Amino acid sequence: MRQFFAKFLGRLAKRLEKEQELANQSEAQETLKSIQENEVKFLAPAKEIKPEQKPDNKAIGNKEKKQQKKISTSTDVVEFNPRDMIEIMEVPFLALSKNRTKPIIYKSKDGKTKIKVSAHREHYVASIYDWDIILLISAKMQEIINSSSDIPARTLIIPRNEMLKALHKHNGKKQEKDLKESLARLKLTGIETTIRNENGRYDAGFGFLDSWGYTDRKDLKELRITLSQWLYDGICKKGALLKVSQGYFDLTSGLKKFLYRTARKHVGYKDLWEFSIEKLYEKSGSEREFKKFKHDLKKAVFDNDIPDYFLEWKENGGKTLVLFKNKTQKLIEDRSQNSF
Repeated sequence: MRQFFAKFLGRLAKRLEKEQELANQSEAQETLKSIQENEVKFLAPAKEIKPEQKPDNKAIGNKEKKQQKKISTSTDVVEFNPRDMIEIMEVPFLALSKNRTKPIIYKSKDGKTKIKVSAHREHYVASIYDWDIILLISAKMQEIINSSSDIPARTLIIPRNEMLKALHKHNGKKQEKDLKESLARLKLTGIETTIRNENGRYDAGFGFLDSWGYTDRKDLKELRITLSQWLYDGICKKGALLKVSQGYFDLTSGLKKFLYRTARKHVGYKDLWEFSIEKLYEKSGSEREFKKFKHDLKKAVFDNDIPDYFLEWKENGGKTLVLFKNKTQKLIEDRSQNSF
């Protein structure tokens, strides 16, 4: 009996021990489950929090490029209203070719107006192409005169790229070299004239420029140009300048540049003007033989592509004339004729 009771107690103890173990395991599982649930609940909000979006570098890059493009476009626009000097448009101060060494000598029929333009021994005579620079300087000075009661200084500083763009040139090495050579010719070409000295009370010789300089640094490329006193006085004189078409800078022929300047000076915005070819030859100061000049002139007239003006070759009674007509007036006449 004792043995049976002892075995029963032993089995009961083992059973209780096993149940306790199972209870402990169940409690451990519940605890683990609770911990896991709590962890999930704790981590869940973190999963729901949207991470800060990274910037779209490509989009920003494109936006910056557009802004830069917009800025560069606005700075690329160089506003100039080129001006020419009436005195220089009337008589031959400039070579029509880029390689003239022979002096330009002119004397009016009444003997009052005399001009001698000579080349420096190491340079050519300043040409009508070089004169494009003066048109832009005159424009700058006119702006200063119009915007204030004071007169401009004789020295102007202009960024190189601004000058080249205004001249309808690319900003390259060759154009930079050509620009420097033009400035050298404008300075070194010698001028003797009675213009503004009709009574011959004094003798004087000068160039178009007193000096010029070019600053070439990584952060700065600009031109410093000082006009001669004679040229400066002529530009600052009231009513001395005429506005020039932007299309003038696209003309590649020296003769056509001369024809435009002649038309601008004499026709302006009026109806028409005409010159004999002999008179044009005299006014041009061309060093070509008259026969060759006539051939070139006729071709230029028949090309008829100078801005703002219509040209016509007329031969009447053994006399040959060139007719200059304002294109606006020509269009009005054409419409009037076509209306009938």
